[in-house]
Amino acid sequence: MTHASTPSLNIHINGWSLLDEGDPATEAGLRTHLAAIKDADFQSYCWAPTNPQLQELLAEYGLRYGGAFDAAKPEQFADRIAAIMAIDHGPINCQLADDDTPVEEAIELTLALMAEAKKQHASVHLEVHRDTCTETPEKTTAIIEGYKAATGEDPLMNFDFSHPAVVKHVLEHETITRLLTPEIVPIFQKSTLWHIRPFNAQHCQVPITDGQGNFSPEYLACRPFVRQALKHWLQGPRPTNTLWVMPEIGTTHEYKLSCFPNIWEDTIALGKDIQKIWAEELAAL
Repeated sequence: MTHASTPSLNIHINGWSLLDEGDPATEAGLRTHLAAIKDADFQSYCWAPTNPQLQELLAEYGLRYGGAFDAAKPEQFADRIAAIMAIDHGPINCQLADDDTPVEEAIELTLALMAEAKKQHASVHLEVHRDTCTETPEKTTAIIEGYKAATGEDPLMNFDFSHPAVVKHVLEHETITRLLTPEIVPIFQKSTLWHIRPFNAQHCQVPITDGQGNFSPEYLACRPFVRQALKHWLQGPRPTNTLWVMPEIGTTHEYKLSCFPNIWEDTIALGKDIQKIWAEELAAL
């Protein structure tokens, strides 16, 4: 597909990856987060819009912002989207409802979520994530199909493929064929936000390095999947011509094992490698 300009990549950092470095509820901790992102030559930050200094400090450090929220009721959507949009207009991530939310209810919630997003001109993505209405591949597919049946369009989706990979125990040699399916790829290509946490069949987070500057075997096994996903997006319609990619390595909720290297240093390594892969795939277009 021919585009008028070269697509751009924003490496979008979750404050979650920096919790071992500082507490973003405080000015000092938030400055630690933003300075670390700036020093790594990444472009943007994701966290809840709860620190009143967030917008001011983002401007000081020259970073963009795309926020995130969770919600379970339609009446929660407007205020939570508006609070993020008041800071910046980057893509927004939503973790919606619960794992036991019935499919029909999840479809209705998604319809209300996307309607509110359009009303506020917000790029809200429904995330595929554990402990939400999209926890299993079957429920995610049903929500997408139900939304499309009602609107004629696909909902904006943020595919964190690590969760369905673990639910289905998708082995290394199957990740591309089983996760990047002909049904999923066109929807993925319409997204402007992607959370990539390298994974394998049994772990939704694997170490990126061995702590000594070398990529781990587990990350090297997942790397072809990362490349193929970026290639698919670049070959698609490229909405806004910018993809915000979050190299998401987590610090809490038992994602981080005691044997893992420093989480922020691994996040940097992943972000830099995504930039490298992107440049290679862009050159090959």
